[in-house]
Amino acid sequence: MSPAKTPAETLDIDGHEVRVTSPDRVVFAEPGLSKLDLVRYYLAVAEGALRGAGGRPMVLKRFSKGLDQEPFFQKRVPEKHPAFIDTATLRYASGTSAEETVIRDAAGLAWVVNLGCLDLNPHPVRAEDLDHPDELRVDLDSMPGVDWAQIVDVAFIAREVLEDHGLVGWPKTSGSRGLHILVRIRPEWDYVDVRLAAETLAREVENRAPGLATARWWKEERGESVFVDFNQNAKDRTVASAYSIRALPDARVSTPLTWDEVRGRRPEEFTVLTVPERFRSIGDPHAGIDDAAGSLDALLALAKELGPAEKPPRGSDGSGRRASTMPLIEVARTKTKPEALDALETWKQRHPEAAAALHPADVLVDGMRGSSSLWYRVRVNLQHIPDAARPSQEDLIADYDPWAGRSST
Repeated sequence: MSPAKTPAETLDIDGHEVRVTSPDRVVFAEPGLSKLDLVRYYLAVAEGALRGAGGRPMVLKRFSKGLDQEPFFQKRVPEKHPAFIDTATLRYASGTSAEETVIRDAAGLAWVVNLGCLDLNPHPVRAEDLDHPDELRVDLDSMPGVDWAQIVDVAFIAREVLEDHGLVGWPKTSGSRGLHILVRIRPEWDYVDVRLAAETLAREVENRAPGLATARWWKEERGESVFVDFNQNAKDRTVASAYSIRALPDARVSTPLTWDEVRGRRPEEFTVLTVPERFRSIGDPHAGIDDAAGSLDALLALAKELGPAEKPPRGSDGSGRRASTMPLIEVARTKTKPEALDALETWKQRHPEAAAALHPADVLVDGMRGSSSLWYRVRVNLQHIPDAARPSQEDLIADYDPWAGRSST
């Protein structure tokens, strides 16, 4: 979203004036979508988008410099915000706090889009009760080498586990490679219990589908499985909510589905260009989600039956850090994903025989949350390479420090 010369346009949205700066600036080149087009998209699906994000404090994920640049994450509401934007003060585990944005209407949607937000990232709590989530989030995250059919199979197993424990799951595409299942719950449990319930759900899915799904938190231990990401329920975590636009070239949308659609539809079908007509014709498949709030009692009882999850061993260097059970080497730390992929390619050229033996899930390129933006860590799991042929840990090809120049106070 580089500077453009077109004048601002002011929209009257249900009696609120929203100023859209540089409305003709092209955001998605492939489908030719401008900033104003994105505002109009959100207005067209406002009822559904607000069902997912309205009334919840949210982190502003701002693509102010365009899709080819990393976004920055803004927890604090901009100082100059209109009266129709509410706020809520969240206190984080680090001891800090932030007055975050709360949108409640279509004008709020347009306002955050004008700030450069594409997807909406709300917390799983309502602004009126910040300590008790009313939503448990199941994020089915595919490892490299996993196809869509496997994700779908795991989704139906997760649905079965939820139903067996008195809960209703509402599926949606993540807008990227995976599926989300949203579960409304009564706001009677704190974050610790909600995360425990989510982890228990993940463990039970793995128990019912070993090899197909995994609840292993450490990425190098998952293999070519679908990770049931329970940690998205930890305090401070957010996920892209329903009808969020994702930062992919085709302007893909995180789209609610019915369970009858899950097997037959694909994520790439749902974009800014196609979803508004779908919304007009069938409405929101998640329209009944707020009437289906359930109890975590059964999942928490299962947690007691299963006992504590296995904990990884600690290293012997006195640091107290977790020791991996896999033969990992680190390749690079970079500011951007293209730089990470370039570093990986450099490593492969240095070690062609080892590179040829790697399985898809052995290459670990992870987006890591920095102080206000993502950075990337590249690691390689050497598990499929004979001991004698394994490359040793070398100096990092790139060694970006996301905290350089920042005060520790």
